[in-house]
Amino acid sequence: MKRLAHALALGLTMLHVAGAAWAVDVTAAVLRLDYPTLAPISRYDLVPDDLAFAGAALATEDNATTGGFLGHTFETTTRAVPPEEAEAALEELIAAGHGHIAIHARADDLLRLADAAGERALIYNLGARDTRLRDADCRANVLHITPSRAMLTDAVAQFAVWKRWPDWFLVHGSNPDDVSLADDYRRAAAKFGADIVEEREFEDTGGSRRTDTGHVLVQRQLPVFTQDTEDHDVVVAADESDVFAPYLPFHLWTPRPTMGSAGLRPVSFHAAHEAWGATQFQRRFEALTGRYMQEADYDAWLALRVLGEAVTRTGAADVAEVRDYVLSGAFELAAFKGVPVTIRDWNGQLRQPILLYDGRITVSVSPQEGFLHQVSPLDSLGIDRPESACTAFEG
Repeated sequence: MKRLAHALALGLTMLHVAGAAWAVDVTAAVLRLDYPTLAPISRYDLVPDDLAFAGAALATEDNATTGGFLGHTFETTTRAVPPEEAEAALEELIAAGHGHIAIHARADDLLRLADAAGERALIYNLGARDTRLRDADCRANVLHITPSRAMLTDAVAQFAVWKRWPDWFLVHGSNPDDVSLADDYRRAAAKFGADIVEEREFEDTGGSRRTDTGHVLVQRQLPVFTQDTEDHDVVVAADESDVFAPYLPFHLWTPRPTMGSAGLRPVSFHAAHEAWGATQFQRRFEALTGRYMQEADYDAWLALRVLGEAVTRTGAADVAEVRDYVLSGAFELAAFKGVPVTIRDWNGQLRQPILLYDGRITVSVSPQEGFLHQVSPLDSLGIDRPESACTAFEG
């Protein structure tokens, strides 16, 4: 018995020494660009000071727990800056040895920072959902953790078609992001066989969105705005600017389900999600932060867990090695969504299910049953390989 105990102790010691030889110190960063914005329509949508940073903190804890068995250490630096200071902040982070940088920014700023980083850093996109970033404007050093607008709109379209609501009334805002989102809904409708029977644009005229009489104004405006339409099954709202969509569901002239930017919304994650082990995940986040999880928190957590999993499997934190591994067929990661998530090797987009959320519960999850794909059902969401104009990942 003593010999067995001694042999076990010796084996554990040798394993520890061997593991220490490959131990890796992993330093990552989260860079958040803070833009001047209007207050949200609802106080429930106020942005917390630690948005995205809180998710990164939880991921760092999770990585440390897993990596600790192999001797790896994980440290995450967080920075919040206005857009005009972003490039200087990026240079400081790279100079400090951070080769993995998760960035929460708008599309043009993300591209600018990715180009500045070049091969010195791998960029993890947390906030820019513009489909063009996964298409003609893709970059070889960017992994898109947050879903694209094409993925989100496809998730809505699949559910509407599955429900046999093929006739859509599309209402979109007048701002550029609203117009881009509407373009993705048009593409999704054509892709899955829905018919947009009518479109209308709700013009953003500015002004306060949170006055005491704001609901009185929309209560008069929206029914008139939505009357005399072609017969339709569902209203699809494209309001990236959050100007009018939250008021739509109960102010339509003809009562119909509302989807998109209001009613049933496509999200990467939400605080009420409990399936597939998410309850325990939510509780750990709430214990750490004292608040509920938001999408940007989940995206930041997922980005750093992608890095942590790659380091665990490869034993390296080198930018090129991590990138090669996560783009390979060997990479997969559990993400509390029922199936492992992987990364598309043709444009760097993380494949993932999309939750359809009504403000209280997960109503459904796309891809929907029956929407098949020759590689993965997840590739039925967003632009597929044959459709993509991205060439940065070739060769």
